[in-house]
Formats: sequence, C-alpha cells, structure tokens
Amino acid sequence: MAEEHDNFDEIELSAEEEELLKDLPGLSELGEARRRFLAQAGAMGMGAFALNLLTQEDVFAAIKTPEGAMFAPVAEENAVSVKLKINEVEKTLTLDSRVTLLDALRERLQLTGSKKGCDHGQCGACTVIVDGRRVLSCLTLAASCEGKTVTTIEGLAKGGELHPIQAAFIKHDGFQCGYCTPGQICSAVALMNEAKNGEVSYVTADVRKKSRSIKLSDDEIRERMSGNICRCGAYPNIVRAIQEIHSGKEQAQTWSFHTPDEKLVENKTEVENHETV
Repeated sequence: MAEEHDNFDEIELSAEEEELLKDLPGLSELGEARRRFLAQAGAMGMGAFALNLLTQEDVFAAIKTPEGAMFAPVAEENAVSVKLKINEVEKTLTLDSRVTLLDALRERLQLTGSKKGCDHGQCGACTVIVDGRRVLSCLTLAASCEGKTVTTIEGLAKGGELHPIQAAFIKHDGFQCGYCTPGQICSAVALMNEAKNGEVSYVTADVRKKSRSIKLSDDEIRERMSGNICRCGAYPNIVRAIQEIHSGKEQAQTWSFHTPDEKLVENKTEVENHETV
C-alpha cells in the first residue's frame, strides 16, 4: 500500500480538491505542501474550537446575577466541625477532615503570615505555636487541633507593641527576604519556653541533670532552630537576636547604618592594603 503512494505525481485530485488548492497559496504541489495543508487545516480546526470556548465564556460573563439571589453552599467532603482558639479568638470551622492547619489558616481565616514553603515539613516556614509548643502547620491536620490554642505570627504583638523577639529580629537584622521570618520568630518564641521548662536538646551538656531552666548557648540556639531554614543566610543575626532576649544582655552588632557622607571601613581597609602592595 505504501508503494502505491510513493509517487505523488500519479495521485489524481478531485475537482473540489483542485479548487481548494488553487485558493490556498503554496499548496499547488503535493508532498511537503500537502503535509503543510493538513497542518493548517488542523490549526484552523483548533482555532475554531478555541473561539467557540471564548464565545461561551463571554456569554456566561454577560449573565448578571439577580439582586438578592441565594446560592447553596458547596458541601465539604468528609466535613468535620473544629472549634479552636486562634490568637485568643474562638473560631469554629467546618472543613474537610484532611485540610491541614496551614491551609485552614491561610485559605479559611486569611491569616497569611504563616508561609507555605516546602509543604513537606522540612523548611519550617509554616511554624506556628499550638498549646505553647511549636508545630509544623503544613503537617498538622486542622481537625487534630480541636479545643487547642493556636498562636500565629499575627498574634504575637499586643496592639502596637511588638513581641520582644520581633523587636530583636528587627534590631539585629535577622531577616532579608522575610519569607521564613514568621516561622523563625514563632519557633524562637516557643524555644524560649522550652528552655524555661528545662527541655534538653541534642547538644545539651548533661541530659541527666534536671534543671527547671536551661541557659542557652549559641550552639544550643543553633541546634534548636535547625528546623527553620533561612535561604538568605541570616543565621548569625538570628542567633544574636534570640540570645539577647534569652540572656537579657545586649548583643554586639556587626553592622551599622551609614550615610552617603560616611566611608565604609571595609573600603578604607581595601585602599590601604592596595597602597601597601
């Protein structure tokens, strides 16, 4: 059968086909031109289909909703009722039993401070505080928080007064892009409570010694904050911010603001080194 169509010159066209080919430029010969014709025909068919869809969308968009119209709510699958306290406000939600706490906060309550980073519990951007303990809200089912108290980044400040950890992060420039910062701050706040309760970590010197309060070294802070990833690399500043609040002692800053009239020390040093060479 393939041999019969190897020579395109022997193929005869009907009168209708010849009339169609005469009106379409570049299709007077068979072979490559014929394949081009089939491609163009297919494209025209898809174009007509897309035009039909757009027309339908325009028709539906033009339909005006009558004033006072009532719409039946969309039923949730596997719906459960969850009552919890979020940032000191009682909330009752009806949602799918599979909805995570993070999605409930962001999509249902518009508390978008908690960020969805990896959505696999590896980056810590979604960290919130549940009953005083930090949790990864992307791995926590909202239904499991029934009757619990949830604190998000929006609930740390009291009125116009920042939480001490928030103020310290600003003072020590503990963030750059700020995406991980809500999770970092919530984790740091819960970390302080863990230290007060004497909870040990992997780097605690003596885990057998029961202590009501643990004095956090820089290594302790780094270990306890290791679940929160900062892609900007602001870790030294984060450690200083937490250490200042934990110890109550002012931590030295390794940076300072400067004006256009001031000369950076680093630049001055580079010039001196260059002149010496």
